[in-house]
Amino acid sequence: MSDSTQMAGRVVTLWCYPIKSMIGEELNATDVTTRGLLGDRAYALVDQATTKVASAKNPSKWPHLFDFRAAFVVPPRPGMPLPGVRITLPDGTVLTNEQSDINQILSKTLHREVTLDAAEGGQEEVIASSSPNPWTANAEEYWPDMEGLDFRDTVTDFALPDGTFFDSATVHLLTTATLDRLRELYPSGRFEVRRFRPNIIVQSTSGVKNFVEDAWIGHTLAIGDEVRLGITGPCPRCVMTTLPQADLPHDPGILRTAARHNQVNVGVYATVLQGGRPDQGRITLGTVRATSTNGAGKCHLK
Repeated sequence: MSDSTQMAGRVVTLWCYPIKSMIGEELNATDVTTRGLLGDRAYALVDQATTKVASAKNPSKWPHLFDFRAAFVVPPRPGMPLPGVRITLPDGTVLTNEQSDINQILSKTLHREVTLDAAEGGQEEVIASSSPNPWTANAEEYWPDMEGLDFRDTVTDFALPDGTFFDSATVHLLTTATLDRLRELYPSGRFEVRRFRPNIIVQSTSGVKNFVEDAWIGHTLAIGDEVRLGITGPCPRCVMTTLPQADLPHDPGILRTAARHNQVNVGVYATVLQGGRPDQGRITLGTVRATSTNGAGKCHLK
């Protein structure tokens, strides 16, 4: 290892969320495409009254989305149509999108007329959009009355990136060092991965409890020999981090701590600069190394 290379940690967990704002699935391995982790946020529920995407960012309208779980029936494969998705309802009922009555069941459960739509390849057939191909979806966000947020006690609309159901970037990365720091700052808060919904969790080996991934912004994350992720910016958090899910309680202190101590940011966003072939672009749990050359940094998963 050269003097310019510094070991930063180890990738310990991968997460994919097949349906936007539902509980996702933990993975041992997956493929990376230019759209992110294969199948991530590939589906969403769309409110037929407004054509907006259902999002837990507006919990007064969608209070129970975290009581739903989504997983693919079989793992998705690069270059192939998306496989079916399995949804477990709050009462334990299991549906698949192959059922002809799935939209009726989901609408009855949520008390709003919704459809389950797919965003594969930017070709979504239900959402009406005045924009040319690719289409653009929209969603709503509630901003709690809390110091440090851009808005307070209001609901705003926002556009999702063209042809996708992502809120912002295609990949979200979070380190255990950040979670450990937040736990120090607010010991009674349960700062668990589930609250923050990242795709890649990196366990820091430096022993430092701090927001270490903030220093990776502007750098490149290399996975294997081909895949490259550009770390584009911090991930500003929202009301979703405060919501109850399973045994996690409602806790505004989670968001308040991030606002007070790191400008409301927890984790970083990334975009896929280069995907990989299935045999070369497969993510496995491994190590992250930070490399600096002439002021530019790279992180490698080996």
